Amino acid sequence: MTSIDCITLEVADPQAAERFYSEGFGLDKQVRLRASEEPTSGFRGFTVSLVVSQPSIVNGLFSTALDAGATTLKPARKSLWGYGGVVQAPDGTIWQIASSSKKDSGPDTRQIDEIVLLLGVSDMAASKRFHVDRGLTVAKSFGSKYTEFDASSSPVKLSLYGRRGLARVAGVPPEGTGSSRLTIGSDAGSFTDPDGFVWETVA
Repeated sequence: MTSIDCITLEVADPQAAERFYSEGFGLDKQVRLRASEEPTSGFRGFTVSLVVSQPSIVNGLFSTALDAGATTLKPARKSLWGYGGVVQAPDGTIWQIASSSKKDSGPDTRQIDEIVLLLGVSDMAASKRFHVDRGLTVAKSFGSKYTEFDASSSPVKLSLYGRRGLARVAGVPPEGTGSSRLTIGSDAGSFTDPDGFVWETVA
């Protein structure tokens, strides 16, 4: 089964980004950084979700991210599916912080249960077929709207979302040009997927 070990964010200032991800989210293994000045504007076509167990953890991560320089795209609040909000890191990456629970069962532990990479795709059927052909197994699928792959052996879970729908979830316009500033590290090989995201082999 294909495993996604990490994502590499291409940033203009790696030292500043490293401080943000360390202080804001406490991430070091699953998120790597690489210097890049590739032109990019607007929506980059992906988001990353931090899934946690309760609202207090959402609030804690949200607060430290803002203190470290993030900006709010959607304030943390209750919704039909749980509790969460969206921030944009100083390097431009959009992060969703979410819990399926609407009530706290204990103190804020800052424990992140899952890291989910959501790719905005233009043709769900084609993108899903492409990734299945490279060893990913579909766990859930909702027609042309959403596909979630099995991540039982993967540090980073992958999901596909219609690009316009993902932008709406993130709270930004769907238009964007230039580099996604993202590279996906896995054991599936090196290639570029149908939506322009670059994958590279991780030893």
